[in-house]
Amino acid sequence: MRTLVLGGIRSGKSRWAEAAIAESTGAGQPVHYLATGASPDGDPDWSARIAAHRARRPSDWSTVETTDVATQLRSQIATPTLVDDIGGWLTAVMDRRGAWARESVGSVTGDVDDLIDAVGAFPSPLALVSPEVGLTVVPHTASGRRFADELGSLNQRLAGLCDRVVLVVAGQPLTVKEPSRAESRR
Repeated sequence: MRTLVLGGIRSGKSRWAEAAIAESTGAGQPVHYLATGASPDGDPDWSARIAAHRARRPSDWSTVETTDVATQLRSQIATPTLVDDIGGWLTAVMDRRGAWARESVGSVTGDVDDLIDAVGAFPSPLALVSPEVGLTVVPHTASGRRFADELGSLNQRLAGLCDRVVLVVAGQPLTVKEPSRAESRR
């Protein structure tokens, strides 16, 4: 089953996704954790956030810090996987492609299509964590609006592929989409 977990900053979406993937695999089972957030350079707040995420993970989970999520998904097809988070992945792609300006529209399409293909083909349990857009003011900067546009489009495509979509608000999961009974028995 593929699950997309959406939420705002500090909504509890990562914690909820970690519990959901652990529940779907059973206690003590390995999980491949793909962390897309860049390691901090001199940012104590970001370092503390990453440390808190690391401390929550069970010791039998393998962690890979990467922005090459599609390749990782293709190489770990037998292992339940959690990707945290899609917004971090998109930020890295936009940085790599120099895609922050409006005139760069379309420059991340190949990367996004590659991710979508890898997610669609992934046969094991998969949880994807992503920030939901539109829960705040429209970004004041062109690059902020560009990111929101790209992430909103990507979230919609991922939601179409996923069996279950959950929006986490104040730590509480709200089911947006769930599989039918026949689909959940597979």
